[in-house]
Amino acid sequence: MKMTMRWFGQDDPVSLANIRQVPGVTGMVSALYDVEVGEAWSVASLAKLRDDVNAVGMNLDVIESISVHPDIKLGLPTRDGYIDAYCESIRAMGKVGIPVLCYNFMPVFDWTRTNLLHPFADGSHALSFNYEELSHLNLEEDGAGALPGWGAVYSKEELSDLMAKFRELGPDRLWENLAYFLRKVVPVAEEAGVRMGIHPDDPPWSIFGLPRIVTDESALVRICKIIDSPSNGVTLCTGSLGASLSNNLPQIVRRLGDRINFVHMRNVSITGNKDFHESPHLSVLGSIDMYQVAKSLVAIGYNGPVRPDHGRMIWGEEGRPGYGLFDRSLGAMYLQGLFEAANHQRHNAW
Repeated sequence: MKMTMRWFGQDDPVSLANIRQVPGVTGMVSALYDVEVGEAWSVASLAKLRDDVNAVGMNLDVIESISVHPDIKLGLPTRDGYIDAYCESIRAMGKVGIPVLCYNFMPVFDWTRTNLLHPFADGSHALSFNYEELSHLNLEEDGAGALPGWGAVYSKEELSDLMAKFRELGPDRLWENLAYFLRKVVPVAEEAGVRMGIHPDDPPWSIFGLPRIVTDESALVRICKIIDSPSNGVTLCTGSLGASLSNNLPQIVRRLGDRINFVHMRNVSITGNKDFHESPHLSVLGSIDMYQVAKSLVAIGYNGPVRPDHGRMIWGEEGRPGYGLFDRSLGAMYLQGLFEAANHQRHNAW
C-alpha cells in the first residue's frame, strides 16, 4: 500500500511542507476547490496542482473529489451536459497522470455530523453523530445552517427544493441514475487510465427522509456489477461503513478484492443505535478492529493508496474539523505499523 494524506489546497492550514515531514507519507490526496460543481476541470489547473505537490517531493495520487452534480443524481434532462463535463475532468486527470478518483453519490449532504467538537476527557475533540439530535432539526424551516458544516452551502430555498426532489425520487430511481452515470463515465475512465472508487454514504443510513443507497456490502457489490471494469471500483472507508455494526469490514474487503481502488482508514466508537463519535485510529479506542482490516487488505494484495481519515484535534491545534495535522500523523504512523505487521505475518510463519 501507499500511505497518503488529504490536502485542501493553498488555503489549508496544514501545508504541503508539514505533510512531507510525516514519515512514510509519500502521496497526496487533493482536488480543485475553486471549480463550480458541474464545470469541467482543465488540464492546466490539474497540472498546476500536481506540480505543487511534486515540488515538495510527493506525488498526487488521488483526486477527492470531482463532485457529481445534483441533476445527474436526480436524472434530470440536463444531466448529460454535466456528465460530459465530468468525462472531460476524468480525461484531464489521465493527461496529467493522476490515477485514482474518489467520488460519492450521496443526495444533498455528502457527510453528516451533529457535533464537530465532541469533547474527550483528555481535552481533545472530534466529530460525532447523534440520531436523536438530528431528528430534532428542521432544515426546511431553519436552513442548512442548523446542520454543522453546511451553513454556507445552500440557501434555505435551494435546500428545501433539493430535499423535496430527492425524497420524491426514492432509492430505486437513485440506483437507476447511478447506473446511467457509471455507464457513461467508466469507459472514459478506462481510456484515461483512471480508477474510480465510490465512497460509501456517511453515515450509512437514510437521513431527513433522503435516499441513501451505498451503505453495505451488497450495495458495493451491486455497483461493481453495473460495469465489470477495474475502473469501476470502491473507496473502502472504514469509518463510514464501520458506523454500522452490521458491516463486517474484513469480509467486505475479501468480497470486493481488486475492486478496492482507494482506502480511508479511521476508527469510530459506536455509542448507541445510529450514534457514534470518531475516535483515535487505534483499534482498542474504537469499535473497529483496524488490524483485521489491514490484514485483509494485505491478504488480497492491495497495493493502492491509503490515507488516515478524520483525526481529532489535539495539542491545542485549530483548523478544519477532522483534518488537523497532528492526529492524522499519529494515525498514519499507526496504520503503517499495522500493515507492516500484517505483511510480516503473511510472509513469515511465526
